[in-house]
Amino acid sequence: MRNHAQSPQQTTAAYHFTAMRQVDLVEVMALECMAYTFPWSQANFVDALENHNIGICMRDSRGALLGYCVLMPAVDEMQLLNLCIIPALQGQGLGQALLKVAIQSTRTAKLRRLLLEVRLSNQNALRLYQKFGFTVIGRRKEYYLAQHGVREDALVMQLTLSMESAHA
Repeated sequence: MRNHAQSPQQTTAAYHFTAMRQVDLVEVMALECMAYTFPWSQANFVDALENHNIGICMRDSRGALLGYCVLMPAVDEMQLLNLCIIPALQGQGLGQALLKVAIQSTRTAKLRRLLLEVRLSNQNALRLYQKFGFTVIGRRKEYYLAQHGVREDALVMQLTLSMESAHA
């Protein structure tokens, strides 16, 4: 995360959040490849950081990477490009905590809308996003690579933020 005042440096007993840096990309790539059949490339992460997107790492008390997300601020909205938690730790609330930080980063940037794309088959992610109030606003046909050379649709989801609850 470069040149962004909204550097998350929050801490809880079990984990804390730091800005993603180039030096984190070895760990980030290892987790990305562990979690996804069709992972981002290292060049995708480098490009995201070099283009002033917001990368957030979630680490445990020993500094081990638990998850991360990448956000891209646009003119009047934020886009959640990637959110990942170690597969063995999914379902334990870490994704919720990371998504809360992404939402707070959106508010801090004074943006009122957070957008994302999610695989139609990713039911765990869909449930997480719906729990936070994201709604489906569109569908991108054959957006993601899938098994056996076919492609999978993505749902486009948005969360409209109330600036009044920015400190909630």
